[in-house]
Amino acid sequence: MKEKQQSNTIEPQEGLPEFSYWKRRAALFLAGQTVSLFGSSLVQFAIIWYITLSTQSGSMMTIATVCGFAPQVVISLFSGVWADRFNRRMLIIGADAMTAVATLVLALFFLAGYRDYWIIFIVVGIRSLGQGIQTPAVNALLPQIVPAEKLIRVGGINGSLQSLMFLLSPAASGAILSVASLENTFFIDVGTAAAAILIMSLLKVPLHKKALEKQKGGYFDDLKAGVRYAFKNGFLRSYFIFFAIFMFFAVPAAQLTPLMVARVFGGDAALASFADVQLLSFTEIAFSVGSVVGGIIITAWGGFKNRTRTIGMGGVLFGIFTALLGVVGGFTAFLIVVAITGFSMPLFSTPAMVLLQEQVPADMHGRVFSLVQIVMTGMLPLGMIFFGPLADKVPVQSLFVISGILFAIVAVSSFFNRHFKRGLVAE
Repeated sequence: MKEKQQSNTIEPQEGLPEFSYWKRRAALFLAGQTVSLFGSSLVQFAIIWYITLSTQSGSMMTIATVCGFAPQVVISLFSGVWADRFNRRMLIIGADAMTAVATLVLALFFLAGYRDYWIIFIVVGIRSLGQGIQTPAVNALLPQIVPAEKLIRVGGINGSLQSLMFLLSPAASGAILSVASLENTFFIDVGTAAAAILIMSLLKVPLHKKALEKQKGGYFDDLKAGVRYAFKNGFLRSYFIFFAIFMFFAVPAAQLTPLMVARVFGGDAALASFADVQLLSFTEIAFSVGSVVGGIIITAWGGFKNRTRTIGMGGVLFGIFTALLGVVGGFTAFLIVVAITGFSMPLFSTPAMVLLQEQVPADMHGRVFSLVQIVMTGMLPLGMIFFGPLADKVPVQSLFVISGILFAIVAVSSFFNRHFKRGLVAE
């Protein structure tokens, strides 16, 4: 057996070729995450649609968004340190278990006839805590399994699988809600979480180096070290600033699309044969189809040699087509633009994550990814606090046009940033 290396390449089992072994680990890991995502997506769509169709209120969607993302921001102050100190696989399993229990409780409340919004918001917040624990651990575990030169390909496959789940889950959620009650989606999520936990329990990954060492100092010492590392690095500073702005202007497209569909197309006589939940399903399916195609493209192509150029190009496309969503007429044309917007997303998100996985030292992965999560998830509730109530005062289409244009402008400006212009180049 070869001597264990200090890179991302993992040590193969005796008698098993190295290339085959990492692929098997990666396949098992992606299978567990995909199953988990499918159930989570069912619940996500079901809850958002339930609130959208029963209230059609931007303010209520703002509350749901804050409950869905603010807890992630808080727990991310600790979860990145946990991902660097402890067994990442067990953190993922524990987070899945916590969200499954919360969802089961919500299902039981609904069965008992308690359907108050505050119950939903509490459970959404608990699920957000689980997501906040899981995300840094997932992003930090993947480079342990996959060789560095294969990360962009595996990242593209992962993105395509995620998009496929977002393609299947709205269709499944719409079908379930058309023939059964909302709580049925909750029970399905509990089942998929149990399956994901079982799959992850079969994955054998050695503890990373820092987790094997005797820990020195407290959590806040590690947290401060991660913050110092990130903000002393000019590229990472620019990365965080740009992505904070990106996420703020992405809020209408990310959070207000169901509200726009319900208000603009829900009363369309030409679409009277479709229930509102079906219109929402078509919209999510169109976005996911585009995302799957975009994921396949980035997997096969790999992006420009300079990853930041790919990120900038994807951002420009996303901004332009977000703006077009606010002016396009007719539901069919709207779906086409939604699909193209979805196509641009993997061109933006996949190289952005892989860039950090490649460039950040392994013992900093958890903390840096938690900072990324703080920036990204923190801007969504802040954006909704601004855009959500505004959507009750002005046409939501106008918010799409303005935010899309500003998103594209920020993406163009990234080409002129001196840290991005110098670029981090893929091997």
